[in-house]
Amino acid sequence: MSLSLRSLRLHQRTPHEPDLPGIWGTVRMDARTKDLTKRLKPGDIAVIDHQDLDKVSAEALLVCKPVAVINAAQSISGRYPNMGPEILLDARIPLLDNVGNDVMIALQDGQHARLDDETLYVGDAVVAKGILFDREIVAAAMIEARAGLAVQLEAFAANTMEYLRRERALLLDGVGVPDITTVLDGRHVLVVVRGYHYKDDLQTLRHYIREFRPILIGVDGGADALLEEGHRPHLIVGDMDSVSDAALNCGAEIVVHAYRDGRAPGLERVRRLGLNPVVFPATGTSEDVAMLLADDKGASLIVAVGTHATLVEFLDKGRAGMASTFLTRLRLGGKLVDAKGVSRLYRSRISNLSLFVMLSVGLLALFVAMASTPAGNAILQLVAARWDDLWSAIVGLFS
Repeated sequence: MSLSLRSLRLHQRTPHEPDLPGIWGTVRMDARTKDLTKRLKPGDIAVIDHQDLDKVSAEALLVCKPVAVINAAQSISGRYPNMGPEILLDARIPLLDNVGNDVMIALQDGQHARLDDETLYVGDAVVAKGILFDREIVAAAMIEARAGLAVQLEAFAANTMEYLRRERALLLDGVGVPDITTVLDGRHVLVVVRGYHYKDDLQTLRHYIREFRPILIGVDGGADALLEEGHRPHLIVGDMDSVSDAALNCGAEIVVHAYRDGRAPGLERVRRLGLNPVVFPATGTSEDVAMLLADDKGASLIVAVGTHATLVEFLDKGRAGMASTFLTRLRLGGKLVDAKGVSRLYRSRISNLSLFVMLSVGLLALFVAMASTPAGNAILQLVAARWDDLWSAIVGLFS
């Protein structure tokens, strides 16, 4: 069944809004979905330019609770079965697809707009028209995308071989890994990326973190994720495009991920904060750099939170650089454990109720044992007398 915008009461009209059908909201727009979610608020209309909307981006939009999402590009291009549109659809957030790049020029951030069926209005003017996604459209597009998956697998394999050719010295021998002051040798390391289900994973790992005290590495925004959960990162690794100044100033050692030619766009920002970072030039993603660094410095176990673990997730990221993540995982082998696996393996087998029952039974057994002997009886009588004295003192304070 097609999604009817007129049937959705997702946004309460303000008094100055005319009695017209559709969904009203303030336009918030950015060509980079990651940057948009930093200022997107509940009730806004999100305008993005994001081909093949992936799962992580869709979930980030979902957290911001927009009333609608307008995509200038194709949310499903057919290259591979990406997960983002279905996530928005399940959350009943209207997705107007493929409205064209002109919308990024025609609209201004902060304008008041109205989405009615497949048309976006500002006042009486039509600023964009597209395809309003429903379940039938998404299902058909995903079938076509799965048919083209073989082509993407071939491209992924080619990118993997190219990365191996260019970075074999780093992958095989650790050539180019910089020195750091944080000691990782023999320690567990927790690498946090703001990716798939990172919040849930950090919650399930809180007992593991408390007991094993692993070295905490935040990859860009993963440092903020650690701080939000009450943990201070020991290391922050990344190109510094999505980590906050507060996280950078938390006292962690900073490792700036640079391009192979030495260019590091995030280096100047870190230095402006008065910090002296380490630079790690490498091809691939920042999460790969963090894992390779931990492995080279002797970590005994690397636990990954929010990283890419499956082939679908590699493809859903939608870029050739994910080949480096695939090879990095091969390089680390059994030393690398996904957080979901740890949460299943490391779980307290004794519940709080069980502990209470065990304690109660133990105290009862102690009481019976003491009551059955003359010496124990004397001790119990002494304890009872002391308790009576204490109770009388407490009652006397309030009488």
